[in-house]
Amino acid sequence: MFKHYNISVKGKVQGVWYRKSTLEKALELNIKGTVKNQSDGSVYIEAEGDENQLKTFLEWCAIGPKFAEVLDVSVKEDTPLFYEYFEIL
Repeated sequence: MFKHYNISVKGKVQGVWYRKSTLEKALELNIKGTVKNQSDGSVYIEAEGDENQLKTFLEWCAIGPKFAEVLDVSVKEDTPLFYEYFEIL
């Protein structure tokens, strides 16, 4: 089933290649959407794709790249926007 998730990732997630790594993981899993840094130090992701792919993506988000220290991942399902690709904003 196709889904859209709004994801907020908190912890040491800026300055550790989190957005670039998120882009690479999204491309690997055929996830569409966006990723961007927030002014509060978190990373915000909008991700769309197959429910199973998104489950794998969320598991990765909870770990992140090598130097990240993820403390919290919150997920909210939302209405699909049908992104054509995944990009860093």
